[in-house]
Amino acid sequence: MKAFNIIGKDIPRTDGKAKATGQAVYADDIKLPGMLHGKLLRSPLAHARIVNIDTSKAAALPGVRLVITGADLPKVTTGNWRLFPKTQDEYALAIDKIRYIGDEVAAVAATDPDIAEAAIELIEVEYEELPGVYDIESALKDDAPLLHDGYKTNISIDRKIEYGDPDKAFAESDYVREDTFTVQAQSHAYMEPCSCVSQADQEGRVTIWTSTQTPYIVQCLLASALNLRENDVRVIKPTVGGGFGGKMELRSWEVCSAFMAQKTGRPVKFTLTREEELMAGRRRHPMTIRSKIGFKKDGTIMAKDLHIYLDGGGYNAMGPTACFLAGNFGAMLYRYPNYRYLGEHVYTNKPPASAMRGFGAPQTLFAAETQMNMAAEDLGIDPIDLRLKNAQVTGDVLPGVATISSCGFIESLEEVRKMSNWDEIRKNPKPGQGIGIGCYSFISGGVFNWFNTQYNFSAAEVKVFEDGTAHLLTMAADIGQGVETVMTQILAEALGLQMGDIRITAADTAITPQADLGAWGSRLTLFNGNAVLDAANKIKKKLAGAVAAKFNLNSIFAIEFEGGRVFAKGKPDRGMSLGEAVAFVQKMQRGEPVVARGYYTPRDKGLVSPAFSFGAQVAEVNVDEETGQIKVVQMNTAHDCGTVINHMSVEGQLEGSIQMGLGYALSENFVMDGGKTLNTNFLDYKMPHAADMPPSNSVCIDTYEEEGPMGAKEAGEGLVSPTAPAIADAVHHATGFRCTDLPITPEKILKGLKKM
Repeated sequence: MKAFNIIGKDIPRTDGKAKATGQAVYADDIKLPGMLHGKLLRSPLAHARIVNIDTSKAAALPGVRLVITGADLPKVTTGNWRLFPKTQDEYALAIDKIRYIGDEVAAVAATDPDIAEAAIELIEVEYEELPGVYDIESALKDDAPLLHDGYKTNISIDRKIEYGDPDKAFAESDYVREDTFTVQAQSHAYMEPCSCVSQADQEGRVTIWTSTQTPYIVQCLLASALNLRENDVRVIKPTVGGGFGGKMELRSWEVCSAFMAQKTGRPVKFTLTREEELMAGRRRHPMTIRSKIGFKKDGTIMAKDLHIYLDGGGYNAMGPTACFLAGNFGAMLYRYPNYRYLGEHVYTNKPPASAMRGFGAPQTLFAAETQMNMAAEDLGIDPIDLRLKNAQVTGDVLPGVATISSCGFIESLEEVRKMSNWDEIRKNPKPGQGIGIGCYSFISGGVFNWFNTQYNFSAAEVKVFEDGTAHLLTMAADIGQGVETVMTQILAEALGLQMGDIRITAADTAITPQADLGAWGSRLTLFNGNAVLDAANKIKKKLAGAVAAKFNLNSIFAIEFEGGRVFAKGKPDRGMSLGEAVAFVQKMQRGEPVVARGYYTPRDKGLVSPAFSFGAQVAEVNVDEETGQIKVVQMNTAHDCGTVINHMSVEGQLEGSIQMGLGYALSENFVMDGGKTLNTNFLDYKMPHAADMPPSNSVCIDTYEEEGPMGAKEAGEGLVSPTAPAIADAVHHATGFRCTDLPITPEKILKGLKKM
């Protein structure tokens, strides 16, 4: 394979200097002449009918320019699952009923943020309080109050996967175990709270600058919510301070901002507080997971039966996707010849759960990996050996669901065993010392067209100039993960240029090519990378033809692009600079610019993803059995992400994944009183800080993904999943206490040890 010049190098982020020096512009930094400030009125009740809303006092407050309720907006429900309109169950402002504490009821636009805040307090709402349901068990009772009309129960949607004959396989199994696992909600905790600024022209067309990871989705849904044409809405994504799935939907403040800008003729800004984000923001789905698994005596898996209830909160949000993906992740990593899955999304009177980093995998894999560790202990087999015996390999098929292409899972297991000193510590731990394992597989973008777009899934435009530079236009949303750097690397490698030769314009629906579904599911490297390569190859074809014509080269000569030059392979003197080639083509085209569009849409790739990443992680812990305190001593990770585009970026993704997985395992949890969130600041919401991070070692397994650009696939998001089961297994190894519900707290350990 040809050696790369740009790919695989430690290249700093292209936006690093702007962020480090404070020059990066976030949505809340935007200030426009005459701008008004918006504020939302949120419900203090978890479940109630709206009897009456009196906004007269708020409207009369000096400085208030507009007060709106749901009655003022077009009666349009929104939601990302456009393919099934019934799943679009949320109004921008509540119409007749509220379904969680924090549900948006009204909005104010005023000349000053403090005036807007004061006006919100003057709005009088008469509620008829209704009984609430705050957990899955209560919501599923026969006499439970129904959150949404048109449903016979609080189950909003279900998803099923089945192949083989699980019942027959269980009957033929030598060892069967059934377990129930429960996992909690978790906040995205991005550093930048959501913010947007809208401006309307005299024709009512809207431009919105918004903190989003899905500009195209916001454009389409905002146009629908305001009864506008799609092209009447322009979405510009400024710098975004993290998303992790929490910024991939159209939200109420975006609709209110745009509508109020239309009505007032002035720009309108909304910026949420941290309290609002934690009280009413999207969160990871809590789940109750019932898993049954059967083995032969030698450890061969025979069958798996998985039933998951997802606590969705008051609305669907991205729950339908999580409901399906949870079942897919439950079938990954190991060969399950017989598999059955039922996932049920349940409405409760809590803030909606939605997409979050890992998107169904951390919950499902905590259960799957913990159960594998439990089975290994009962069968008397080393946990890594049990995994090696059943590990998926290239070519494995999940019937009707997915086919595994490149797969470095076995290599990951073998590597992490060596790098962690697994065998020695597992057999001879010191007092309080434990070592445990968790594994993962994750998607490289989604195949299923749930947004019902008519466009290709990804697109890119490349322009090249006679000065030897290129301009990349893409709707790929950089939300801190570094996709603009990665796309620049891919284009530079393809055209034989340096990073500084390429300019990038991203995520502006009026300028960048339609369309892209946004930053979620670790899709951008593979999907947008392929679109960039497609555009680059079209450019190269034009320039190669020019060089061949200039030097009278026949068709046997391959044309190379390297070092800013275009030349015959093996004959560097028979070529010219890329800029000269561009000028030559432009002359032949009578001045027409040298530009190409590239596209990528996966086809015939099953129902899930064109490629899957794999990996294994070993955690080493020390547990004080007197206090139950856990200290994570070391994390060791081996992961298969195909060709590594940027080692520095992959390492950063790994560190971020461990931080999020560490919080999920040990400390992060919403403290709820009924439907009310009590810990609404970072002092009370216990997220790990830099000082809490353990030392970590990581190794990238060398695989090549045929479907990926230059062999690359997902890196980072899937790594959120193995941390919790690895720590749980290590705690069990150290103490004998096995935790089947998260988070693992000192109190749980002490209580568990007393029962032993």
